[in-house]
Amino acid sequence: MSNNVVYLDRNENNYGPAPACFEVLKKADLTKLSWYDRSFTTGSKGILSARLAHDFGLAEDRIILGYGAEHLLKQTIQCYLQKNQKLMIPAYSWWYYKKIAAEVGGISIEYPMIKAEKSFLYDVPGMKEMYRRERPAIVFISSPNNPTGNALGLTDLKDVLTEFKDAVVVMDEAYAYHGKIDYINDLVESHPRLMVARTFSKYYALAGMRIGFAVVGKEMAELGKFANRYLGYHRLSEEIAIAALDATTYYQGIARTMWEDKEEYYEKIGRIPGCTVFRSEANFILVEIPAKHKEGLQAALKQKGLIVKFMEEPLLNSHIRITIGTREQNKMVINAITSYFT
Repeated sequence: MSNNVVYLDRNENNYGPAPACFEVLKKADLTKLSWYDRSFTTGSKGILSARLAHDFGLAEDRIILGYGAEHLLKQTIQCYLQKNQKLMIPAYSWWYYKKIAAEVGGISIEYPMIKAEKSFLYDVPGMKEMYRRERPAIVFISSPNNPTGNALGLTDLKDVLTEFKDAVVVMDEAYAYHGKIDYINDLVESHPRLMVARTFSKYYALAGMRIGFAVVGKEMAELGKFANRYLGYHRLSEEIAIAALDATTYYQGIARTMWEDKEEYYEKIGRIPGCTVFRSEANFILVEIPAKHKEGLQAALKQKGLIVKFMEEPLLNSHIRITIGTREQNKMVINAITSYFT
């Protein structure tokens, strides 16, 4: 194997964070490591929650910070899901959802998703029918969904939220790769039991900092109390996150480049006989390959130092999920896969 291993299996952003984030570290006031945040003296929970509240046009108590989005998802389950109650999740989704439900004795039920020719689609009528039949306590909607990459459009989202009004609904937007937030205020104001979870790990390339946040509806005050940090959040993380929020041009440029590179995957890998590249709204793509080539392709990529995710799920077991890396890395993967099949 090459000494220069390229990791494209966990959906990190290989371009790295904005230069302004590094400047925060270079100029950091290290005395802050010794002292708790005292934002409470000004009536605020902290500089990051105050900034996010301003950006979303909401009161600061409608913003909850967490140790990445995964932390917020787990806290929501611990707060609202009781033993033998049901959590409704997508049929093709992150294994972690089931794990955190099981930890509290909850029951995971999977609503349908349609596998179309070139993409996966949310089955909105199927979601609504299952909700009426099962009456879950919590519904998770992953948009874009990991690992299928498809998102739920705003019109359909508003439709299902109206149907799910009696449940706690969590919009997991960890893979939202557009930086848009304008629609979220309207959603949480219209649906008081809605939580929209996001992270700085993917779009902002700060996975190692573990910064997540949620925007919540008015009836989610119990979660706010459950997740409250009396002594404040990580002070340097807050400053780095704010530097990332300010670096709009940098991140929009990366997103455009990734979108262009996805088109190359669709075109070049998609024309290999037996391979299907599913269209994705996230920073990764899902590729279905002939099952007989799974072990051989994995070995070939590993030999070249290219580590991608070979799926081992019941419904996705002849598929690979590939993180969209830098342009150079993407060309390496495309060339390696093409060479293997030719």
